[in-house]
Amino acid sequence: MVAVEPDAVPAPVPAGGDGAVARLVQTYLDHLVVERGVSRHTLQAYRRDLRRYTAFLAGEGVHDPAAVTPALVAEHAMRLRAGVPADDGDGWAVAPLAPASVARAVVAVRSLHRFAVDEGVSATDPAAEVRPPTPGRRLPKALRVDQVQALLAVPPTDTALGLRDAALLEVLYGTGTRISEAVGLDVDEVSRALDDPAAGLRVLGKGRKERLVPLGSFARAALTAYLVRGRPALAARGAGSPALFLGSRGARLSRQSAWAVLQEVAGRAGLGTEVSPHTLRHSFATHLLDGGADVRVVQELLGHASVTTTQIYTLVTVDHLREVYLTSHPRAY
Repeated sequence: MVAVEPDAVPAPVPAGGDGAVARLVQTYLDHLVVERGVSRHTLQAYRRDLRRYTAFLAGEGVHDPAAVTPALVAEHAMRLRAGVPADDGDGWAVAPLAPASVARAVVAVRSLHRFAVDEGVSATDPAAEVRPPTPGRRLPKALRVDQVQALLAVPPTDTALGLRDAALLEVLYGTGTRISEAVGLDVDEVSRALDDPAAGLRVLGKGRKERLVPLGSFARAALTAYLVRGRPALAARGAGSPALFLGSRGARLSRQSAWAVLQEVAGRAGLGTEVSPHTLRHSFATHLLDGGADVRVVQELLGHASVTTTQIYTLVTVDHLREVYLTSHPRAY
């Protein structure tokens, strides 16, 4: 296997490409359209990636697919990871790509060379053993508890919209629901949950899969205040929507509007970090695990089909534990 070093320093790569390699690329793109019926978006991605590859090979003086070696394919991947010189006139050059983008480009190159072997253009596949850099595992972004508290304290409770925003934020953080699930709630379902302190809130998740989530005291208080003092004023402006969360015109609050609410509140809270509806969901899960909750319970609360999806949050808590250890234990250093 040929290793790809992610920190390789790029060399100048001239634009352009011609000869048998360029003809092979065009034949392969035609094959994708005619034989495999790929989408326009996929075709554009392959064309862009293979144009860069053709230009790279031309810069190395290689115009025959049979002359391509595994080392050349690996070098191409390294240059994409490190970045290649800009060329505004041609447009094929790029800044350093993320590992996931390099992986996509290498897939395109590997597919091209498999096609060349299948078509008898090349006897061997020089890209078969080339692997791109492994993308790092992305950890969810979670707010600290004090940051969440600062966020929840922002909405005013003396206006209808302020009461709505306070209830929305408490639901998002207190139940871990997705933004689409929260704005999809209706008054009747929430009223049933509020009437019975032991009952949970029924949420319709992905694939229209229903789950039950507990409704904590803070979310209950915020929802009650909104339903009594806020929602009636908003509902009077509309045509009688059954939705729990209403916009300024009395219709169901959209995902985009709910996102805008959170952005505004986060800005006023002065958190100094980007906050999205999913940030509150991540914070919900992370704080539960920090508090000792079982990962299987968190899985059910989040509505994850697989516990593997939920387990990524345990990486966040391990990092937190390590940080606490390093700053607190006398023998940590």
